[in-house]
Amino acid sequence: MSIPLNDRRKDTVLGAAPAGAPDPQSAARAVRAMFTSIAPHYDLLNHVLSFNVDRLWWRRAARTFTHILGRSDAKVLDLCCGTGDMTFALNRRTGVSRPQITGADFSHAMLRRASAKGAGTHLRWLEADALNLPCRDGQFDLITAAFGFRNLADYDAGLREIVRVLRPGGECGILDFGVPQGLLGALYRVYFQRVLPALGTLISGVKGPYAYLPASVERFPDPEAMLARMRRAGFREATWMPYTFGIAGLYRGKK
Repeated sequence: MSIPLNDRRKDTVLGAAPAGAPDPQSAARAVRAMFTSIAPHYDLLNHVLSFNVDRLWWRRAARTFTHILGRSDAKVLDLCCGTGDMTFALNRRTGVSRPQITGADFSHAMLRRASAKGAGTHLRWLEADALNLPCRDGQFDLITAAFGFRNLADYDAGLREIVRVLRPGGECGILDFGVPQGLLGALYRVYFQRVLPALGTLISGVKGPYAYLPASVERFPDPEAMLARMRRAGFREATWMPYTFGIAGLYRGKK
C-alpha cells in the first residue's frame, strides 16, 4: 500500500520548526522563548483550552505505568515536564512506594513553577535539554513526556536519547496530540486552528505560541510514522493508544 504524500513528508520531518527558525538550534531557542513567555498562564490555558480533558489524559497515561511506579527502587524521568502536571500524575500513582521521580525541562521559568507546585513532595527537578541529558546510560526504569516531545528540534535524536538513558527492559510513554479523522477531525481542526489560537492569545497576551501550537501538531508524525521512528531508535516494542477519539494518544515503547 502506498503512503500518501503528506504522510511521507511527515516521515521525513526532522523536528519542531517555529516560524523564522531555519535550523534545529534556532528552533530550540524559539521553543524555549515561547514557553518562557507563557509560563505564568500555562496551567490555566491548558485546562481552559482542553476543557479540562488534559487532566484525564495525564491520569490515564500515569495509570498505564503503575507496575513500575509501585516499585520503591524505580527511577523515573518525566521529560519536557513544563510546570509538572504529568510529573505529579506519576507521583499520585506511587502509593507508599516513593520511587525516585525527576521532572526535567529546558525552560527555567516553567521549571520554577513546577518546583513551587511540588513543594513538600519528594519530587526532583532538573533543568536539562531532552536532546542532551546529563544522565548516565541505562539510568531510568521509566521515561515519560507529555505534550512536550512534539516540540523537540530533532525527534529521532530525542528518541535515541531516551533509549540511551533507559535501562534494558525499561519503558517509555510519550503522550501527545494527534489529528482525529472524519467529521470529528474536521470540527477539531476548526477549533484547533482558529478558536484555540485566538483564545490562547487573548488570555495570555502572547500571540506566537498559540499560533505555533496547531502548526506543530500538523507537522508531528502520524502514529504509523512515529512508531517506525521508535523502532529505528532502538525500542524493541512500540505501540500507540488513542485517547478521546485520537485527539491525543500515548506512544508506549519498551527497550
